[in-house]
Formats: sequence, C-alpha cells, structure tokens
Amino acid sequence: MKPVDIAVIAVCAAVYAVIGRLTDFGVTFIGVAFWPAAVIPAIFAVLYGPWVGGIGAAIGIFARDMLFHGDPLLSLTAGVSSNFVMFFIIGYVSRRNLDSKKLLLGTVFAVLIVIAGLLLPTILMPGQFASFTGLSTWLIVAIFVVTVVVSLSVILIASIRWREWRSYGVGSVIGQGIGAAIVAIGVWGYSQIFYSATAYFKAPIQASLIPIIFIWTFATEIPFVVLVGPPIIKACYRAFPSLRPRNKTKE
Repeated sequence: MKPVDIAVIAVCAAVYAVIGRLTDFGVTFIGVAFWPAAVIPAIFAVLYGPWVGGIGAAIGIFARDMLFHGDPLLSLTAGVSSNFVMFFIIGYVSRRNLDSKKLLLGTVFAVLIVIAGLLLPTILMPGQFASFTGLSTWLIVAIFVVTVVVSLSVILIASIRWREWRSYGVGSVIGQGIGAAIVAIGVWGYSQIFYSATAYFKAPIQASLIPIIFIWTFATEIPFVVLVGPPIIKACYRAFPSLRPRNKTKE
C-alpha cells in the first residue's frame, strides 16, 4: 500500500464518520442507523480501489459508533466487519469489466442475496413480521416484491443505459446484500451475549428479527449508493482524469 493510499484512507474515514453522524438524524432500528452516508466509502472504493474503500469505511464506522453509542465491541462485531466487506466488494467488482456471462451470474447472485434476506420475514414468517411492524400481510408481500423488482431494475438499467456503471450496480447490490446480512447476524449475535440494564441492548433480540434488520439496512443504504454515487464519481473523473481507471480488469 502506497503512502497516498494511507492518506486517502484517513480522509475517507474522517469524512465517513463525520457525515455519517450528521446525516443519521438519530434514527435507528434495533440498533442500526439510517445510513445515507454509505455512498461515501463506495465513492472512495471506486476511485481509489477496494482496499482504500474497505479500510476507510471500517475505520470511519468505528469512529462514528464511538461518537454514537460508545460500544467498541458492538462496532467491531457488526459495523467494522460489514463495512469492510461491503465496500471492498463494491470497489473490487466495479473495477472489473464484466462480460455478459459474468454480468448475468453476478445479477443472479445479487438477486438471490436480496431474496434470501427478504423471503424469511415476508413469506415464511408473516405473522411475526406483522406483529412487530403492524403491517398487513399484503403490504409485507408488496415490500418483498417491490424490493426485488427495484434491485433487478437498478442492475438492468445500469447495464443497458449506462454500460460504464453496470459493474458498479452489480457490485453495489452484492456488497450491500452481504454487508446487510453481516449487520443483521452480528447485531443479533451480540445481543445474545452482551445485554443488561446498563448495556446498549437491554434484552436479547429475537432471531425472527434478523431478516427485518436485513431489510432496514439494505433498503436505507442501497438507494444512496446506486443513485448518488455515479454522478459524484463521474464529476471526480472530469475534475481529476488521473483517477479514472485506464483499463478495467477483464472478468
């Protein structure tokens, strides 16, 4: 890793922590914050590579968590690990020139991640989901359908209309899906061990809430990553042409 990479990681972490804390608006769902700031390390991952995006995001989320709830173990369990994996994948896949076969396989894999995360609460456990959220069964099914359709549409639109962003679209859905799964399982697992009247979690989280945490994490981050990221990245390419990859690695 070059000295410039270390400097950029520091910038990414600082901006991510500060903007993340300013834009979460104090809104959380079972310990997981509303997170439009996810677009920041995604941009760094595309411009400077997966290691910069992943490490910068991991450090940044840790700093933000210390400002928010101050529990380092919770941050390391759910936040640091998920952020590193999420943005490393986005940076890695976005720098690949996917052929039609790889794009199709990536799309299928991305959709399977989304379906796996949404199928359990919306189809297999509508009763538990409805009792917790107060939503009707039909609305639950609608959430499932809309989320899958939107995820597919994002990838297809990026692939057809903006060919230069198709790898970014696939990488974003895969990265966000895996990252959301790590967050959901990590938060649940942490709550099973570290809970008390004075801790962040007062009681263990039910396992049936894992898919709901997945939905919240995925749905509150992917729109910002996919819709806000490309225009900013494109503007950075215009302002600093040296940041644009000359030749993407073919896959």
